[in-house]
Amino acid sequence: MGLTDLIAGGMDATAATELLLNVVWTIVGATLVYFMQAGFAMVEAGFTRAKNAGNIIMKNLMDFCLGTVAFLIIGYSLLMGQDFAGLVGWGESPLTDFAGTNWSSFTFNLVFCATAATIVSGAMAERTKFISYCIYSFVISLIVYPIEAHWVWGGGWLSSLGFHDFAGSAAIHYVGGLTALIGAWMLGPRIGKFDKDGTPRGIPGHSLTIGALGCFILWFGWYGFNGAAATNGIQLATIFATTTVAPAVATCTVMLITWIKYGKPDVAMCLNGSLAGLVAITAGCDAVNVFGSFMIGILSGCMVCFIVWLLDYKLKVDDPVGAVAVHFGNGVLGTICVGLFACGTDTMPEAQGLFYGGGFHLLGVQLLGLLAIGAWTAVTMFITFYIIKKTVGLRVSAHEEIVGLDKMEHGLESAYAGFALEADVPGEYLETIQDSSFTPSVEVDDAVPTKVIHSDGSISKVVIITKAEKFDKIKAALNEIGIGGMTVTKVSGCGVQKGQTSYYRGAKVNMELLPKLKVEVVVSEVPVADVVKAAKKALYTGNIGDGKIFVYDVADVVRISTGARGKDALKYEE
Repeated sequence: MGLTDLIAGGMDATAATELLLNVVWTIVGATLVYFMQAGFAMVEAGFTRAKNAGNIIMKNLMDFCLGTVAFLIIGYSLLMGQDFAGLVGWGESPLTDFAGTNWSSFTFNLVFCATAATIVSGAMAERTKFISYCIYSFVISLIVYPIEAHWVWGGGWLSSLGFHDFAGSAAIHYVGGLTALIGAWMLGPRIGKFDKDGTPRGIPGHSLTIGALGCFILWFGWYGFNGAAATNGIQLATIFATTTVAPAVATCTVMLITWIKYGKPDVAMCLNGSLAGLVAITAGCDAVNVFGSFMIGILSGCMVCFIVWLLDYKLKVDDPVGAVAVHFGNGVLGTICVGLFACGTDTMPEAQGLFYGGGFHLLGVQLLGLLAIGAWTAVTMFITFYIIKKTVGLRVSAHEEIVGLDKMEHGLESAYAGFALEADVPGEYLETIQDSSFTPSVEVDDAVPTKVIHSDGSISKVVIITKAEKFDKIKAALNEIGIGGMTVTKVSGCGVQKGQTSYYRGAKVNMELLPKLKVEVVVSEVPVADVVKAAKKALYTGNIGDGKIFVYDVADVVRISTGARGKDALKYEE
């Protein structure tokens, strides 16, 4: 229906225009929320290992696609249908009633439903069967999310009590985070996550850059996530303000905490901090002022650090991307903070928290809502995961996990065609895995015959292993003594010091294999001693890690283009 139709129907022109603008903004906001799927996919892919990147992308894709099917079948009716006893909606039939369905409402609620489902992917990453994940994703979109969301937004019993969750700290993030916690606990940790004494090992993701991109996409989409339901320009502006301040302050808080605790600010944790602030402000983005959002930002930054520590060091729950800390922990925090910091804004005068003269009433309602939503989610999702575990199975085999889900679940050699992947599982775990289908057909000595070749030493090969950042220096040094040809390779290795210890999201990472640069040159006329001297001069700092130089005799050299051999093969006519 257009503007002319609304006016012809008796609606005031101003009211009609405002109505249409609200509809348009709702659709635009829904589009921004849908784009958040890309953000979740990038965060989860970047924070996990490359051998599972394709699997992560596939799961995020199917969260939305399976969720759409489930929402069409029954989910939308349970959420937005005519209320029945405050518990459930019924009567909407978007799959069969095209003309009678409010499609802006359907699309708006669908993208939020998909968000609740996709939160779980990161916490269960790298070890979950794809078929099992598809079953879970369908169930949460079919009945779990729609019913509790009806209580909050569909005219259910929580909304009648005054429970306030404007954009979903409880209804979406708390539900997704709690489901993630249950799923990660039932799966168990990834191979190599905990040492024999229970000490957590950091398992860094393969691309912090991709993870950061995902975080920025999510922050951008969050303006639609929180603002899509705004009913006027003033409310929208205040929502944008609070949605900006809280994550910014949360990020600063996490930076300071990790800087003080580990001596350096943790990049991955700071990215989690941004998301934590966004989750925490979501419930009260319309009801708190900027000071309230500032305080929520500080609290959410502390919360995400605490939950990450709690999961790793006390509960022994493996969450590769921090989904539980971000969404569960701060979903709870954000919902409670409404009962503390709601200030009775012009756009939400009825919402007044404890610190603004509202007493304990709103806080009590918020706590009751968390209890009810948590109980519903915990029971239904535990049953769902338990049935899946006992039927099709929840976790892949140890061999599949080590090889990677890209190859074993989807037939991908790599999500990054052309790149070789290094082993990232400790050797003691690899030794425990037996798979007869991968038994070598011949012994290694027969497969790779070797013989010792003695040389007169007239041609020598010099191999230099050093830090990757030293390439320009070693290249310039070799050029100065007349060496222009070289082979350069990025490698991994360690010396007698066995690498170094760093931290990733609060857990120690024993970097037994450090990134190195291997420079290989073959010389005949340039004295080997000159090469060694030049390399030592360029690379020496006196510290561990400067590198090593290896010198080998070369039996022969053959130039493929001309057939020249020996020293002649190393010469080029000017």
